[in-house]
Amino acid sequence: MSSRIAVTGSSGKLGRATVERLRADGHEVLGLDLTGTPGAGFTRVDLGDYGQTLDAVLGVTARHRGLDALVHLAAIPVNGLVPDVTTFHHNLTVTFNVFHAALRAGIRTIVYASSISAVGFPFTEAPTYLPLDEDSPHRANNTYGLGKVLEEAMAAQLVRWEPELRVTALRFTNVTGPGEYGRFAERGHDPAYRRDLLWSYVDARDGATAVALALAAARPGFEVYHVAASDTGLAVPSADLVSGAFPDVPLRKELGTFETLMSIDRARDRLGFRPVHLWRAELAAD
Repeated sequence: MSSRIAVTGSSGKLGRATVERLRADGHEVLGLDLTGTPGAGFTRVDLGDYGQTLDAVLGVTARHRGLDALVHLAAIPVNGLVPDVTTFHHNLTVTFNVFHAALRAGIRTIVYASSISAVGFPFTEAPTYLPLDEDSPHRANNTYGLGKVLEEAMAAQLVRWEPELRVTALRFTNVTGPGEYGRFAERGHDPAYRRDLLWSYVDARDGATAVALALAAARPGFEVYHVAASDTGLAVPSADLVSGAFPDVPLRKELGTFETLMSIDRARDRLGFRPVHLWRAELAAD
């Protein structure tokens, strides 16, 4: 069934892949971002301004007269690009503006980008257990992660306000695009490489698939899913990575040879998420 969907952050790596995927699925997609390609599928919006955000969600002349769903990917993506306090204030304000505008506009389906930063990235502190799943405790280790923790708390409260509201948080790990896998081959035998990510990654196209699946499976309430590739980004067996870096952390399952340490079992079981763009195959295809 075709829907009218807005995607914030549509000019980013994940945003571009998501817009392409949703359009391929037959949806009418409007990109909302500060930068982008002018045209019928994009409107320039400062999402830090609530008035602009609400107006864009309610309708844009020559673009749309109402939305069926909203995908929120816009954010300062990591600490360090701007001062830490700016990262926090900007991201939390933008997410509130988008969520509240959607609520006011009667939009009842929201899928948005949370992050593994909400559960410990960078993992200088050992995880409680591995593989790390959605039931692990929140642990914010920087202002970006703190914002993600608070965004999830906000979403969990908003669905109480409106019983039909469906909000899905996708905790993405390091989003990687085509042509960006060279370093995996160069450093894939070094256990220190990507340790702060628990050696995880996800291809932008698989991330976009997760968004599409979450939209299709949305149900009233707040849901959280980890979104990662099914393997690690290294050529070292996963069990060896854990024993070397986290010898005292309990394993909750027997690991496949290169199985991800960011559990995607819930996304696989409930959404049907199965990553297909894995780094070894991507390098072989180049």
